[in-house]
Amino acid sequence: MIASACTKESTTGKRLFSALMAGSVLLGLLGASPVWAFSLEDVSAKAKELAGQKFQAPKSNLPPALRDLKFADYQKIHFRRDKVEWAEDKTPFKLSFYHEGMQFDTPVKINEVTASTVEEIKYDPSRFDFGDLQIDPKSVENLGWAGFRVMYPINKSDKLDEVMTMLGASYFRVVGKGQVYGLSARGLAIDTAAPSGEEFPRFREFWIEKPNPDDKQLIIYALLDSPRSTGAYRLVLRPGTDSVVDVQSRVYLRDQVSRLGIAPLTSMFLFGQNQPSKVLNYRHELHDSTGLSIANGNGEWIWRPLNNPKHLSVSSFTIENPKGFGLLQRGREFYRYEDLDDRYDKRPSAWVETRGDWGKGTVNLVEIPTADETNDNIVAYWNPEKLPEAGQPLEFNYRLHWSMDEDSLHSPDVAWVKQTMRSTGDVKQSNLVRQADGSLAFLVDFTGPKLKAMLDDAQVRGQVSVSDNADVVENNVRYNPETQGWRLTLRIKVKDPSKNVEMRAALVQDVVNPDNAKPAAKGNEGKAAEAKETKVAANDAKAEKTAEAKGKAKAEKADKAAPAKADEKVANADKPAEGKPDDGQAAAAEQPADADAATKPVTTEEVLTETWSYQLPADE
Repeated sequence: MIASACTKESTTGKRLFSALMAGSVLLGLLGASPVWAFSLEDVSAKAKELAGQKFQAPKSNLPPALRDLKFADYQKIHFRRDKVEWAEDKTPFKLSFYHEGMQFDTPVKINEVTASTVEEIKYDPSRFDFGDLQIDPKSVENLGWAGFRVMYPINKSDKLDEVMTMLGASYFRVVGKGQVYGLSARGLAIDTAAPSGEEFPRFREFWIEKPNPDDKQLIIYALLDSPRSTGAYRLVLRPGTDSVVDVQSRVYLRDQVSRLGIAPLTSMFLFGQNQPSKVLNYRHELHDSTGLSIANGNGEWIWRPLNNPKHLSVSSFTIENPKGFGLLQRGREFYRYEDLDDRYDKRPSAWVETRGDWGKGTVNLVEIPTADETNDNIVAYWNPEKLPEAGQPLEFNYRLHWSMDEDSLHSPDVAWVKQTMRSTGDVKQSNLVRQADGSLAFLVDFTGPKLKAMLDDAQVRGQVSVSDNADVVENNVRYNPETQGWRLTLRIKVKDPSKNVEMRAALVQDVVNPDNAKPAAKGNEGKAAEAKETKVAANDAKAEKTAEAKGKAKAEKADKAAPAKADEKVANADKPAEGKPDDGQAAAAEQPADADAATKPVTTEEVLTETWSYQLPADE
């Protein structure tokens, strides 16, 4: 079991009684709202009870006319705006509902929670407009809700816009101000991309707290169910420029699973700068997300550009206590997408900010081949190393950010990848014509406050590694004045195109050690100091003996030699003996061999950027 930062410590009965009494007095004094009639503990009790029972698969109750609808026809079913939940109340939040249809063929139960009651919001077909669809009114009398939408005046104070949608399995999507729907989050994923097939847990029942007129958040509880799992969830939606959802989750396993996906995100990548379209397309890029970002607990940041591979690909990043991960849409300029209908430039990134100690595990990235943009082919999730026994709770709490300001999601102390571009590798000839040389080129732009603060002639270099299936033929770094960052040009030659190539790169520079001295090897500081003192003492003793011997020799010579001119004596006294060094030279000769090295600047390598980690797919 992984403890959450939000998990309260246990208290003794006496302390608990005192706390309750103090709380009651405070409520009476301040006139605070009473305790709500429902909580996460209520959902958790239901989930635990379900986990001890055999799974009951939901049964479809759809008539053929609704089951066989095409997506365009399903979109013709509109919820009447004048029938929204809480229409007559002054709360800023309103609810509308989805009708059953297509694959959304099993109803979900939706309840309203107040301070004193929990009441089901009953399905009513009269709240829908079926347009020109030929639907027999009697055939829909006993159906139910497929899901719901949350409405909120996020863009204009006098206009309700969708800010959240809950539809299908445990999927939900959220937008902030000025955003349009893009990638999705899920409550739980099981055995994604496993040979046995994926299991899709579903939210079978919801409880939604009725908000007050001045509330800025909406609280939603959800009960999750699947053949091998149950779960209790509390989601707190806070719409804004960047909308956030605080998630508390408590999962119970009915049976063993091979891959448990916590905080899963689902997105789409068809083509982009790192993997251009194979056919001519006016849109240079087409994706909901550009790459996977990971903040490791040890301070390392990793950026993995996404692919649309020809074969299923699963990548795992071993992490301990992750600070966060997410699927981001880096690159918001309209010219990248040129799509006036689907506005990929306005689709949000989703960032999972972890709460508490998540322990050891992996961030898994699944990339699935797709021929068009209608299929979500990207999945990212946390897979914990240890799973509890059946019936024991597994708790994970986190905050989901839905943002178009990707820079704010990253640490300013580490530069990040702005874009990754792929090109045919070439070499400039003497006639200035570029000639392809059979290599593949990747141009990676790094940017961020750390790089912008550096001089443009700083000695920055690329630290690069590639797998055995390729050779590096160029590793070049140059300043990019357009981004005020640095561009890495990496050219490789692939050995076997039928296999993947893994590449990693970061920008580094040498930094002068402040004390300008070479640090002693770890664990040898005492030995180094002792050796230095011994050597100095030996040099001093040797110098003393040399001086004594010289003095004695001069005295004997003076007694035997004839008088000489004073200037000659001075000259002879300063002149060293032939073939022997003078005192200064002798002292210099006696200096340690590394004396000069000690005066030279000692440098250490500083990593300036996140790690660019890219997989070139097989058969590209």
